[in-house]
Amino acid sequence: MTDEEYYNFIQPYEDAKEVLLARLHVLKHNLYEDSAGMPIHNIQSRIKKKKSMEDKLRKKEKEPTVMNAKDYLQDIAGVRVICYFVDDIYNLVDALKRQADLIMVRESDYVRKPKPNGYRSYHVIVGIPVYCLDGMEYFPVEIQFRTMSMDFWASMEHRILYKKGRRSGREELAEELKEYADMLVEIEGRFELHSEGKQVQDL
Repeated sequence: MTDEEYYNFIQPYEDAKEVLLARLHVLKHNLYEDSAGMPIHNIQSRIKKKKSMEDKLRKKEKEPTVMNAKDYLQDIAGVRVICYFVDDIYNLVDALKRQADLIMVRESDYVRKPKPNGYRSYHVIVGIPVYCLDGMEYFPVEIQFRTMSMDFWASMEHRILYKKGRRSGREELAEELKEYADMLVEIEGRFELHSEGKQVQDL
């Protein structure tokens, strides 16, 4: 995959990402009644780098070509939505599902069913319509919904457990990090008790 092929290839994924960001911005300000506040703390987004795409294709035992990237990679465009509470995550997902022109490709609920290491997040791959002069095509965007505590844990787990050069004590450290994840679930639940009742608006 040449640099020119890469930059031409990712353009519609950039467009799909921007379409999704615009819709999330609308939901941020309109999902709840005014008195309930906003469901989103912040949003991060990215397009997978050329080397990262090539490495992932090789890991899948595929040639690192543009065609294979389109056929086998669904996370070329990625958005991470950081929410305040768990309810915000499910309300946002439900709101996106009600948008008739979006396609829900795949969902993975690691909030209700965390990974064994304690990782919690809600992953959705959404097909976003991108309109061109000669028609419309859907492009996938991966969304990771997390609360602030989920994002904090995931960032620290990656920073500590995968620190360059760390070889010893990984198993014990992983168990300790799992305990921290459980603590954060409890703390998050206590904050949830103090949150105001949120009435989802009929969008």
